Amino acid sequence: MRMSITEALRTAIHGEMERDEAVFCIGEDIGIPGGYGGAFTVTLGLEKDFRDRIIDTPISEIAIMGMACGAGAMGMRPIADVQYGDFLLCCMDQVVNQIAKMRYMSGGKLTMPVVMRAPVGVTGRGSQHAQNLEPYFIGCPGIKVVAPATAYDAMGLLRAAVRDDDPVLIFEHKRLYGSKGIRQEAGTLDASSEIPDEDYIVPIGKGIIRREGSDVTIVANLLMMHYSLQAAETLSQEGINVEVIDPRTLWPLDIDLIIGSVKKTGRLAVVEESPKQSGLGAEIGMQVAERIPDYLLAPIRRIAAPNTPAPFSPPMEKFYIPQPERIAGEIRNLVGEF
Repeated sequence: MRMSITEALRTAIHGEMERDEAVFCIGEDIGIPGGYGGAFTVTLGLEKDFRDRIIDTPISEIAIMGMACGAGAMGMRPIADVQYGDFLLCCMDQVVNQIAKMRYMSGGKLTMPVVMRAPVGVTGRGSQHAQNLEPYFIGCPGIKVVAPATAYDAMGLLRAAVRDDDPVLIFEHKRLYGSKGIRQEAGTLDASSEIPDEDYIVPIGKGIIRREGSDVTIVANLLMMHYSLQAAETLSQEGINVEVIDPRTLWPLDIDLIIGSVKKTGRLAVVEESPKQSGLGAEIGMQVAERIPDYLLAPIRRIAAPNTPAPFSPPMEKFYIPQPERIAGEIRNLVGEF
């Protein structure tokens, strides 16, 4: 069956709640009868089968993550939903000082099987509802960070996250959900997949090569992975063969997959929607530069947003986000100059 990311996440959550009575969902407006099922319809209708385990909360991210932390410490497996990833910043103490550290501080006596779901991406909502917070959390020891760009990976990574004894933060891009009807996102890309019937998982910590190539390696996640594939297709008409890697897990990073690709191509570009400053590109680029400097035929290139908050104006927003045309231009320069 073909599913959108929204449908894949909803199906996976339903299946995990059927499989394990310790799994429950907590968040704002996630189970109100007649409601949206959260901000992006992921939990729509789940309250019909799991009324006691779809818990609606007040507008308080501190409370959501505090309850998830306590429940995880007591052996439950909460899936905590924040309506926008930006709101993780409202509960940083609970996430960073408690959820991330509890297993370490207890010497392993406590596990913290908490899943945190957070929509990200610049989508016409202004600076406080548009941040890509991946760089904040890949630098937080104790949290695994995943970013599914397809429905297949969304289902497999969510299952893996729920079954993991460590906290997992799932970043989901608003333009990739593929929701239908009144909650459909403008500018949505098709990230749907054929979903097999079997109970599969996508292992946390394993990336995937989305397109094989020999001239340059692009590492890109979420929306930027799709834009990079579009750029790679354009460049192929010009004789430039681009390999595109989707890391899927941002931490722990599948650096060996990236290293193997760069050894082959000799060139690396990292494309991200978040600002360049201290971003994913800086981390990946430094790891590659430290490990295989002699394989690099050119300086590593970071293709990212400017070091400013996200704009609200649609024309400025389009300028802000790396577009396929800009990615293609940067890769032409990278290949042509060296």
